Amino acid sequence: MKRPILIGITGGTGSGKSTVAKAIFESLSQKNILIIEQDSYYKDQSNLSFEERTKTNYDHPFAFDTELLVEHMKSLLSNKPIEKPIYDFEKHNRKKETELIRPKDIIILEGIMLLDVPVLREMMDIKIFVDTDADVRIIRRIVRDINSRGRTLDSVINQYLTTVRPAHLQFVEPNKKYADIIIPEGGNNQVAIDIMVAKIKSIISERSIV
Repeated sequence: MKRPILIGITGGTGSGKSTVAKAIFESLSQKNILIIEQDSYYKDQSNLSFEERTKTNYDHPFAFDTELLVEHMKSLLSNKPIEKPIYDFEKHNRKKETELIRPKDIIILEGIMLLDVPVLREMMDIKIFVDTDADVRIIRRIVRDINSRGRTLDSVINQYLTTVRPAHLQFVEPNKKYADIIIPEGGNNQVAIDIMVAKIKSIISERSIV
């Protein structure tokens, strides 16, 4: 079996990474493709109380189980299935259940800290950085965290000022230099998405993936 194509999509929180990943996924829907979110790989915190878990800095590299993520990417690229963690954002902890993920011809890996991990960068066939203005990103994060993750407005704003923004400046923005392509304005840049889809199809053709 041929090695799958690994596409890394990164950028700041609320930049539109998921929108870009979904747009590429839908444009290649006739192919054997899957999306994996780095957010699924937050560390298990069963040893901590709920109050302690709420104080974790989830925008720091230490919050992620990078070792497991790397191990799983190696397995998928070797055409082996994985048991992907499932994260409960309201409880700030992993669920006991896992999700069986079988390897696909095309794997999209999406998350804020991907390019900060050298071994992940080396695995990727295409590295995409989604670059969106900070004011747009914070508004998107507020909407997402309140509607989908059970957060309050005050908690989202406080988290952004104390951990999200500093982490972005330290661990996300500097790694833009490793990207193969930078997509401005997130999922609204259809031209850039079309170019990426064309490039992916070109790689598929070269590898004769059916």
